[in-house]
Amino acid sequence: MNQKNKIVEVYGLWFADLVAIGVSFVLATYIRFGNFRDMGDKGIHFQVCLVLLLFCTIYTFFIDWNRNFLKRSIKKELYEIAKYHVIMMLVVQMVMYFLKWADVFSRLVMIYFPIINIALTFLLHFMIKKAMQLHYRSELSRIKVLVITHREMADEVLERLQDTLEINYQIVGIACPGAGTGKDGEIDGIPVMIVGDNFMENVTLMALDEVFIYAPELKQKQIQRILNGFDVMGVDCHYCIELPGTQPGRSKIDSFGGYSVITYTRFQSSYKRLLIKRVMDIVGGLVGLFITMVFFPFVALAIKLDSPGPVMFSQIRIGRNGRRFKIYKFRSMYIDAEERKKELEAQNEIQGLMFKIENDPRITRVGKFIRKTSIDELPQFYNVVKGDMSLVGTRPPTADEFEKYNQYYRRRISMTPGLTGLWQVSGRSDIEDFDDVVKYDLEYIDSWSLTLDIKILLRTVWVVLAGRGSK
Repeated sequence: MNQKNKIVEVYGLWFADLVAIGVSFVLATYIRFGNFRDMGDKGIHFQVCLVLLLFCTIYTFFIDWNRNFLKRSIKKELYEIAKYHVIMMLVVQMVMYFLKWADVFSRLVMIYFPIINIALTFLLHFMIKKAMQLHYRSELSRIKVLVITHREMADEVLERLQDTLEINYQIVGIACPGAGTGKDGEIDGIPVMIVGDNFMENVTLMALDEVFIYAPELKQKQIQRILNGFDVMGVDCHYCIELPGTQPGRSKIDSFGGYSVITYTRFQSSYKRLLIKRVMDIVGGLVGLFITMVFFPFVALAIKLDSPGPVMFSQIRIGRNGRRFKIYKFRSMYIDAEERKKELEAQNEIQGLMFKIENDPRITRVGKFIRKTSIDELPQFYNVVKGDMSLVGTRPPTADEFEKYNQYYRRRISMTPGLTGLWQVSGRSDIEDFDDVVKYDLEYIDSWSLTLDIKILLRTVWVVLAGRGSK
């Protein structure tokens, strides 16, 4: 299990078990006495409940009884829950005996409590497991893996990986060293390609998160070229044999699908910080959606009165590691803007892949105002809550822009795109070269921290209030 999933499972299940204990203890007490007035010494009842919660915490983090939670069968789950409760009751009864609480504490409560808690714990675990399985199997959460191995080893490697990898991993391709280019059939419905001259160009446009390399006969120079290519793209590589000459700061000994590997990655931050970042996104996104609902009737009326066409504008953008999603904005251009773009390409003021001209004739009168104030971007808070985007990140490219990317440009989508970012608060209207946008985005990725996100958010508020929005 990767560290991110481990954190979510351990802390999520621990919280659920604490809730189950609290609810079960209250129900057991109420069933015994019919009210909370006749329960005797309320202080001792409260202390017993605290001991139960303390036991749950110690048992969870020292015994780690929820390991392999997603792979446990119903029978195994019931066994682990029953074992947990037997040990809990023995420990708590021992504490009550030594502290002389047993004489004044209701024995019936201690009978009702484990019965209720076993049922409630099992129910919560079952619901959490189903929710996590649904989440991990979603397109947004799946970790897409390319396997590079020799053709004669492919069946064995694929079988082992499929048996040992977590459910959120999806093998999207197998690449085998050999002569030629393009595809070379399928294995268990997974396309097989050739590691040839155009291999890196072909995988640049794939939706891809990680690469697993198990190719003992591949020459060291070929391995180095592949690793360097994916490193430039910002895609993590798992290599099962240590390779000399790589940067120590970007490698770590890891386990992948039952194999011991050296993982080469640019990302060195804690997954706990990413979890906090996601919580910030959800909270900020919900606040943003509320603001959007307040503005919506006024903006929608202004757009409708100003020009014909829909209130909302949607477009396919490229998200983290090549995932495609639909971005939403308030429409700020005439409905034929995309067709007219070809006529205006000669006036493009940005060198490279982006398109921008001052006083763009495709922008409506209302559009100029909502762009200047960044009101047009409010509906993107829906993308933030959904998980396609983050509050802070890199700029999500359009599909036609992405098709022209090289490996260096590709790395800017190795992190979830954001509603705002470093280049947006660094004078975005003054940038005249797409390479400068990439430079800011890569600087953000390489120096990412929660503190940097907060700074960018505060600077974004100032940019918006100062009227320094997009031209």
